[in-house]
Amino acid sequence: MALTSTPEQPLPVRTVSRAVGEWIHRLGRVWVEGQVTQLVRRPGMGTVFLTLRDPVADISLRVTCPRAVCDAVGPALVDGARVVVWGKPSFHPGRGTLSLAVTEIRPLGVGALLARLEQLRATLAAEGLFAASRKRRPPFLPAVVGLITGRASAAERDVVENARRRWPAVRIELREVAVQGPLAVGQVIEALRDLDARPEVEVIVIARGGGSLEDLLPFSDEALLRAVVAARTPVVSAIGHEQDAPLLDFVADLRASTPTDAAKRVVPDVGEQAAAVSQLRTRGRRALGHRLEREERRLADLRRRPVLAAPWGELDRRQQDVTALRARARRCVGHALEVAERDVVASRARMRALSPAATLERGYAVVQRASDGAVLRQPGEVTVGDGLAVRVAGGQLHAVVADA
Repeated sequence: MALTSTPEQPLPVRTVSRAVGEWIHRLGRVWVEGQVTQLVRRPGMGTVFLTLRDPVADISLRVTCPRAVCDAVGPALVDGARVVVWGKPSFHPGRGTLSLAVTEIRPLGVGALLARLEQLRATLAAEGLFAASRKRRPPFLPAVVGLITGRASAAERDVVENARRRWPAVRIELREVAVQGPLAVGQVIEALRDLDARPEVEVIVIARGGGSLEDLLPFSDEALLRAVVAARTPVVSAIGHEQDAPLLDFVADLRASTPTDAAKRVVPDVGEQAAAVSQLRTRGRRALGHRLEREERRLADLRRRPVLAAPWGELDRRQQDVTALRARARRCVGHALEVAERDVVASRARMRALSPAATLERGYAVVQRASDGAVLRQPGEVTVGDGLAVRVAGGQLHAVVADA
């Protein structure tokens, strides 16, 4: 039930503290998973104090347990160990603190850790965070390389020395962080975001030497993996040795088998690049020389062709062809005119033979009525006194019908 209070009738601290304790007491016992930090075993005390930290979120809980419970776990209970505890939340009104009174502690074995990692791997793969399409290619020649690694570690030395040996002008922006234990994830994420916010940093390398599965667990943390996915700068994973495969290798834009391999894959070797440039220059000159020689041979072949060796000869041949064609055309036109002339003469002779004038010249005449010009074929077509027009070869006569 909610407490009732007013500014005029406030509740005393003891009442609020007692109510909070009662609410927490109702939770009962629960199983809790976390990472052990700040483990304190004081000599002569029967109670052990430790802090149980959430490996993903920045949240922790104080834990108290009998020394016998911790001794039953054995040497596996150390800072950074992943455990599952059975306990009851309790609130101490006098100090106003919350703690977890634990009666059983179970360390997470390798098998359980691998099963959890496999489950996380499947979840992230289903979200597409491992897809090759979302990975970015690091620049060919980065001017500034961000490096996240342990303080004064062999991984730092391998990356820095190999990078500067390959390209002395490269600048390393170093961030030293914890690479194992409960603080590793938070520090690596903070360093990653800091380097990613710097526009001059072109690629970020996260490097660590080899270790056990528990030592490399921070680099399979879901919060770190999602921070790498969200980064705008290409991220290179160089964790452990070739056989080590934290989940960071799958979400990073580039995976290197070792820190040394990361330096070789991120920074080009100046000697190798100079040799490659020299080789390409030689190949280019050779290819250009061969091309020029081939073109020179083509030009020489063209100059040796008859059309270029004696260009007027072809014109002479073409002139002869034109003369021959012109003569042939003239012959064809002349022949066609002769044939047409003969056809005209024959047609004229036929027309003359069929012409009425030729008939009149043979003594015939054409008789027409003078009134309408109609040609007369029968005597009955006229009457006495009708005027006639008689056409003969030499002209035309006029007559009058005297007798029909």
